[in-house]
Amino acid sequence: MKLGIAACMVVVTGTLLAAQERSAQQAALPDSPKAQQAIPDSPRPQVVPDAATITPGKGAPASTSAVADDGFNGQAPTSALPAGKAAADDGANDPAPDIKAELGPGGRVNTIRANVNFVQIPFTVKDKSGALVPALDWREVRVYENGLRKQIRFWTSDPFPLSVAFVIDQTLSVNVMSTVNNSLGAVQGGFTPYDEMAIYTYNNGPVLRTDYTGAQSPRVNAVLAQSKSSGRDAYLADPGGPLSQTTDINNKGNFDPNTAANRSAPGAIFTAPPKETHALNDAIFMAAQSLAKRPDGRRRVIYVVSDGKEYGSKIKSKEVIHYLQTNKIALYATVVGDSATPYVGFLDRYHIPFTMKENILPQYAAATGGEAISEFRQKGIEQSFAKIGGDVRLQYTVGYYSNEPITDGKFRSVEVKILRPGLEVVAKKGYYPSAENLMRTGTRSTTPQ
Repeated sequence: MKLGIAACMVVVTGTLLAAQERSAQQAALPDSPKAQQAIPDSPRPQVVPDAATITPGKGAPASTSAVADDGFNGQAPTSALPAGKAAADDGANDPAPDIKAELGPGGRVNTIRANVNFVQIPFTVKDKSGALVPALDWREVRVYENGLRKQIRFWTSDPFPLSVAFVIDQTLSVNVMSTVNNSLGAVQGGFTPYDEMAIYTYNNGPVLRTDYTGAQSPRVNAVLAQSKSSGRDAYLADPGGPLSQTTDINNKGNFDPNTAANRSAPGAIFTAPPKETHALNDAIFMAAQSLAKRPDGRRRVIYVVSDGKEYGSKIKSKEVIHYLQTNKIALYATVVGDSATPYVGFLDRYHIPFTMKENILPQYAAATGGEAISEFRQKGIEQSFAKIGGDVRLQYTVGYYSNEPITDGKFRSVEVKILRPGLEVVAKKGYYPSAENLMRTGTRSTTPQ
């Protein structure tokens, strides 16, 4: 009996050992199901909420949009990874480094950044004799916009490179045009190699002679030489003298119908004198359109050599001034010819309607913070180039934050005052806001405290 029980135990033990060996062999095989990873269950389908329960702009209620056991406990998922499942540290979520502006190897400069309505106003200060006033301190300056004083947040007296659109009037009389032609060789002396210049001429319409290039380049000198003109001869409606009674030449008809003996008879031919076209507004506007595309770190200047007469332009001076004040463009001019006569600007206030304006350049200069200099002689015209170039370069620049909405597009009057007595401030009367007011003030100077 005992032998039978022992034999049965041996058989069962052998069977268990054989089963364990087979299991170990199957687990060692690569195709064994136990050697493979367990395949997770597929995601559970979301419960689609009823469209009637969805509020526009808010979505569905949490009770209808939540999925049972979705790993977020009924809360909307965020962009952060769940705990315990962090991705590899590749630096993508690290904060951006603080990179400061550099000037030269290892150098640092102070940078002012403004994402609000920031306004810059360049201005010139002169004494009673017309000389520039240097070393002016910002504490002596007051700035007012629409009658309200503004806190100065930017101040510099550093010179800026210039972008100059040089405009030459070719509608001048013959003798005045000859004087202007002889003085054009001194234009480059008023500017530096850091400046750039485009050249325009106008007669019946404006013409671009060369686009922006270095102000000291040989190209500017060559184009100025090509821009010389002979001018216009004066039209004589009634010459007088012997020709006034000469009505027929070689039996070919009247020499001049206006001087014929029967010019007052019914049906007589009358030839009206041609209308002179002085497209000054069109020329300034064409130059302003090109200047508006120049970099903001440069002074934008239109320099006109003309007698200031305007007649026949397609655009009005009021519209051009609006464009100049919007795009921060100042107009400077050397007034020549008859318009350079003293008190002509005063007489222009009594302009007769439907007639040609004798000189509109002072109006442009006053509205944009520029200057118009009247000169008769060639030497005076040549000196005006250097004088105006120096005045533009040696300007002060003040900046402040405006509280007016930038989207209203309304004109904002600006007034700059100096506490020191006996000084004259030359600045623009105001400006129209534009997208450029949302700007970076650059790396010119630190903010006054």
